Amino acid sequence: MTSVPDLRLNNGVTIPQLGFGVFLVPADEVIEPVATAIATGYRLIDTATLYGNEEGVGRAIADSGVPRDELFITTKVWNTEQGYDRTLRAFDESMRQLRLEVLDLYLIHWPQPQRDLYVETWRALERLAAEGRVRAIGVSNFTSAHLERLLAEADVVPAVNQVELHPGLPQEDLRAFHAKHEIVTEAWSPLGRGHGLLDNDEVTAIAAAHDRTPAQVVLRWHIQLGNVVIPKSVRPERIRENFAVFDFALTDAEMSRLLALDSPGRVGPDPDTFNST
Repeated sequence: MTSVPDLRLNNGVTIPQLGFGVFLVPADEVIEPVATAIATGYRLIDTATLYGNEEGVGRAIADSGVPRDELFITTKVWNTEQGYDRTLRAFDESMRQLRLEVLDLYLIHWPQPQRDLYVETWRALERLAAEGRVRAIGVSNFTSAHLERLLAEADVVPAVNQVELHPGLPQEDLRAFHAKHEIVTEAWSPLGRGHGLLDNDEVTAIAAAHDRTPAQVVLRWHIQLGNVVIPKSVRPERIRENFAVFDFALTDAEMSRLLALDSPGRVGPDPDTFNST
């Protein structure tokens, strides 16, 4: 079985560089894809309270037969549960759904600067880490400005920032900020969420040159860039295809060609204005 490289977080915990995401996978359909992913070799599983499928993810983990210490499970506190006490309660509920005693990574899902609760929420995550209930804590969809405030007011530097990132939105300035502060960059929507990235002429030409699919080329771009990447699929053949990205490499020129793409741009919400409940 292919071994996925690990990246070391700023607290010494390691995270697999390739994982499996379950965004938009219905609760009653999530068990089989997660089981397929784990059987394929994925060890990082990324879910969230918002997704409504933590219970199914937990069942798939429990039934997988893979030792718990070989898996890396991430979930996220949703916007309506932000605030110190509410976050602690939300964490307890996520753990109940996931059937876990210790979580590997807990993230604040969105900063929601209009509500101004993310620093208070972060203090709850710091407590969970101090108590040993979660091995690493981080954020999702934070800009450098949000991170600057957190670094100024918090005790623990986030281990991870999970953000929309793909060719066409390479987040170069944010990745540089992460590197300066030893924050690992994790990419959601790594394939551009169906907005034409995989049909781009540059992507398809590079794929043809390597006898690979466009998705494999883009995922390989992420790996070589140093991102953690969490593609999602419910199709067994695509789950396995997305995993097969460690036996070829892109050239420096190909990496640069992909980095220079200006489409599709941002396909998800803007973190400065997104305030969904």
